[in-house]
Amino acid sequence: MSHLSQRPDNPAVGQAVPHESAALHVTGRALYTDDLVFRTRDVLHAHPVCAPHAHARVTRLDPAPALEVAGVVRVLTAADVPGVNDAGVKQDEPLFPDEVMFVGHAVCWVLGETLEAARLGAASVEVDYEPLPAVVSLTEAIEQGSYQGGQPVITRGDVEGGLSGAAHVFSGVTEMAGQEHFYLETHASLALVDEGGQVFVQSSTQHPSETQEIVAHVLGLHNHDVTVQCLRMGGGFGGKEMQPHGFAAVAALGAVLTGRPVRVRLSRTHDMTMTGKRHGFHAQWRVGFDADGRLQALEATLTSDGGWSLDLSEPVLARALCHVDNAYWIPHVRLHGRVARTHKTSQTAFRGFGGPQGMLVIEDILGRCAPLLGIDPIDLRRRNFYVDGQATPYGQPVRHPERVAAAWDQVLETGRIAERQAEVAAYNTAHEHSKRGLAVTPVKFGISFNFTAFNQAGALVHVYKDGSVLINHGGTEMGQGLHTKMLQVAATTLGIPLERVRLAPTRTDKVPNTSATAASSGADLNGGAVKDACEQIKDRLTEFAAGRELAWEELVREAYFSRVQLWAAGFYRTEGIHWDSTTMRGHPFKYFAYGVAAAEVEVDGFTGAYRTRRVDLVHDVGDSLSPLVDLGQIEGGFVQGVGWLTLEDLRWDESDGPGRGRLATQSASTYKLPSFSELPAELNVALLDRAHEDGVVYGSKAVGEPPLMLAFSVREALRQAAAAFGPVGTSVDLASPATPEAVFWAVERARSPGQDQLVEGLPGLVPDRPDPAAPALHPRSEQLAHDPVEA
Repeated sequence: MSHLSQRPDNPAVGQAVPHESAALHVTGRALYTDDLVFRTRDVLHAHPVCAPHAHARVTRLDPAPALEVAGVVRVLTAADVPGVNDAGVKQDEPLFPDEVMFVGHAVCWVLGETLEAARLGAASVEVDYEPLPAVVSLTEAIEQGSYQGGQPVITRGDVEGGLSGAAHVFSGVTEMAGQEHFYLETHASLALVDEGGQVFVQSSTQHPSETQEIVAHVLGLHNHDVTVQCLRMGGGFGGKEMQPHGFAAVAALGAVLTGRPVRVRLSRTHDMTMTGKRHGFHAQWRVGFDADGRLQALEATLTSDGGWSLDLSEPVLARALCHVDNAYWIPHVRLHGRVARTHKTSQTAFRGFGGPQGMLVIEDILGRCAPLLGIDPIDLRRRNFYVDGQATPYGQPVRHPERVAAAWDQVLETGRIAERQAEVAAYNTAHEHSKRGLAVTPVKFGISFNFTAFNQAGALVHVYKDGSVLINHGGTEMGQGLHTKMLQVAATTLGIPLERVRLAPTRTDKVPNTSATAASSGADLNGGAVKDACEQIKDRLTEFAAGRELAWEELVREAYFSRVQLWAAGFYRTEGIHWDSTTMRGHPFKYFAYGVAAAEVEVDGFTGAYRTRRVDLVHDVGDSLSPLVDLGQIEGGFVQGVGWLTLEDLRWDESDGPGRGRLATQSASTYKLPSFSELPAELNVALLDRAHEDGVVYGSKAVGEPPLMLAFSVREALRQAAAAFGPVGTSVDLASPATPEAVFWAVERARSPGQDQLVEGLPGLVPDRPDPAAPALHPRSEQLAHDPVEA
């Protein structure tokens, strides 16, 4: 067992303690960025002037009428930028554009004494546009060849040979929609300038160091001239990894130009129409199985909807390609990736970061092919699991594959799956107009940033003369419990009670050059850094004590008077990882997190409405740092995944009318979110036992993103329930999200399987002209249309 993962006796880690801010959350006393406005004098409020076109050139912008509005102080335009007029890291996101790229793109910002004055001023700004052609849907982008960024490829083995030797070959298309983050706290920044010209920005950001960097280059300053603090976030989910930078830059620019604090806080409508979302994906694939149903070969082209700029689309695509295999061994693989450019918001990170989209491809393939192979989907999935000694298509050995098998067996046993399958079959026989489905799906998710340099973290730990401890680290808190875990890590390492440790807000002038709190790596990275800093202090105190048995407070006090250093800067870098983005090969992940879910649903054949009856989850978190926090993350991630796969339906206007490109689902009244009513009547969650992860802080594993993919079980159960309305062997092509409407049409097709037969040629959603980057149809392919049957 490594030193990093070894736990002492009676550790604070592993205790089921509440979230460190739980009492503040439930009483409303927790402060967020925008709450600080009311503690700040003379604040100006910013409001955007948003373009009504999906794609247009700005031919005239006249701010003068806005300055006539009472309470308007200034209008910020591109001419005011002293540095670089760009809010992105790829230099493709002008802060004040002269060519708008989506409906809602801000061309300038109005500052007012009140938010209402700024709003009225924004409505008075005169802007003329020259409309330009707009690409709105992902399929349009594919048809027109509208792409951006690199086009990576992952290959292993001989795909053509594997398909030629396969007993069964199928081809098809899988499409999945994006997802709105809908964090409770919208984007917010508050900037001010001190007497020395130092810019201080309070920002709701997952990546304070990058926010600092963008603000500095917009202002033409050095990074040390800008300090960014993140007090806490009211949710992030990846939506505050890249997207906050521009809003912080607007606030900072306004503060520099006016000498007054400036607040940017988006309304819910502005947040939904101006900021990026989970990438929608289109996948065209062909797959081969042997006579026993074992995967032999897979070729697929994954195209993501990147929106108008790159943002994080390239690494999202890379992670998607790296997760197409999920938990399954596929000997021969060729995966193509592309990022489409559309005239919509710039899509960005979202919990799972492309992993869910990649994994959905293989789960959709197995769910659609199982009936045609005559194999129970549960058996088909299980017989294709990785075993020890096998590696992923990008060359990383799969460690501990037995854990997904152990979780699978635990779910089958505790969930009484075999018994309930018989009950479901009996119910379906007895009920003509409602059917049930029961599905079990696995998760294998890689933990670490694909970009190796991001896998580092720092921490600053102070021990005060009275024995109290203050810790700073580079991670940000968005409700996920990272700060709670860091308090437990510090208390464990120092060997003191948890109540002796306090945590300070994340600030760039305390811990510099931090990575984003993302990729589920926050506890691994920052926990390693906090542990390192605490160990430095503990080693000094141990040496000073020289074997004496002293109480903590007495030891610290004596050490101070003996001039022993009582603070330390800690550092951690993830060892053993490497990645070549050119060849798409390497060992990008420290380890894999595993999980298994079983879900049972009931579908109404008249309406497509459904309810989730029971869900059983077993998830691998290693040796949990904080069990209550981890259970909350598993439950929350699962429900968010259910929302993405079954409820949350982003709709843009794809007509040729004046509203083309407008987001139609721009509020909670039109965008359906999961709620208590969508929770199963019975939800059982268990942490996998005997899952110590060596080489990670106190033997734990990441928990933020992997549980989201447990929701595949609900979608697959809906597919089986819909198929039960048809004859045995019916294969259902289920839309994603599988809304009640989508389920209704799936049921209708299942009832009339003869209307959609296997056909030769490319899938219907692929453009008429051949796409050279997409896989050609194998001569013996069995085309999966809507409801295919094997010829």
